[in-house]
Amino acid sequence: MMTEYWIPKNINFLWAMGVVLMVLFMILIVSGIFLLMYYKPDIKLAFDSVNYTIMQEVEYGWLWRHIHGVSASVIFLVIYIHMFTGIYYGSYKKGREIIWLTGMALFGMFSAEAFSGYMLPWGQMSYWAAQVITNLFGGIPFIGEALVVWIRGDFLVADATLTRFFMLHVLLLPLVILLLIAVHFYSLRVPHVNNQESEEFDFEDEAKKYLDGKKVESKVVPFWPVFLSKDFFVVGVALTIFFYLVCFHYDFAMDPINFEPANNMKTPAHIYPEWYFLWSYEVLRGFFFDIAGVAAMDIGLAAFGFANVIFMLLPFLDRNTDHVAPAHKRPLFFVWFWLLLIDMIVLTVYGKLPPTGNNAWVGFGATITFLVLFILLPIITKMEANCKCHNGGCK
Repeated sequence: MMTEYWIPKNINFLWAMGVVLMVLFMILIVSGIFLLMYYKPDIKLAFDSVNYTIMQEVEYGWLWRHIHGVSASVIFLVIYIHMFTGIYYGSYKKGREIIWLTGMALFGMFSAEAFSGYMLPWGQMSYWAAQVITNLFGGIPFIGEALVVWIRGDFLVADATLTRFFMLHVLLLPLVILLLIAVHFYSLRVPHVNNQESEEFDFEDEAKKYLDGKKVESKVVPFWPVFLSKDFFVVGVALTIFFYLVCFHYDFAMDPINFEPANNMKTPAHIYPEWYFLWSYEVLRGFFFDIAGVAAMDIGLAAFGFANVIFMLLPFLDRNTDHVAPAHKRPLFFVWFWLLLIDMIVLTVYGKLPPTGNNAWVGFGATITFLVLFILLPIITKMEANCKCHNGGCK
């Protein structure tokens, strides 16, 4: 990529999110190694090793924990920006399916990595979030109950659960993530990077123009040093914001309830996950009443499963296969995109609120909207394809 890869000129700062993610992932690894020196993966020692040893006794231990906690949150913010940029500009279509699929696999692995790490401080929210999430597997027909026991390593969330989640967090999942990053980057070599207008052109021909000195006429620039130098500027801005959060607003990434030691005899009044999981959590609990004899819990579990796989299927749900264009040139898709984004924000906001009264009904409405939007996607994109709805209108 350093010597032979070419990037379209017609792109903006949103195309730098991949490099920002790589830098944040490296920060996560380095800060995690420092925390690993003092963390004890034992239910009797874990809480104190984090909240007393690391936070109070180790020199600058508090800083490394803040860096690790904030980077875990910020990395998901950047992932969502990266993901919705791909959706807006159609970067999942026409030969770029593997890029999208590997990217969504990375999103799944980062989610698993975040969840396993959230459990390690062994605070109240860590324990009860693990209890709720592992219980979800119990809804799988036939093997559910046995699967829950196998995941926990015990009949309850206990020491065996903590040690195996520790192994997942510090070894297995990071290795899988590194492998997927390599595949994700390599898959970019085949169809090349998309651009703001989703224009298709001959990269070899445009690269030849650049090398022949026709740099103004050429539609591409080399990855190194031209494009990457601009990436470094965006990384610099991102890190400025990141370290501002680390030093002055680190508490947004740490739940106050998790500063209480885990107690299996005391359930918190309101259990909720980290902010980046709230939208799917609200989908899970959005159905709070039985429908046609089917239990609300089973419907919610099915909706939760739907929500966690549906984005991966986006290249196959978009039936406008002949035309790759940004959303602002696809009128129906443009409306669909912004409805989805607004709906996910609503799901996130209400996912942290108690599911009572009006909150429950808003959550239910947002859940139904989310499901309906993806059910309608093949229909509206097929309509676009049939009536050639693009470039700002229908013909």
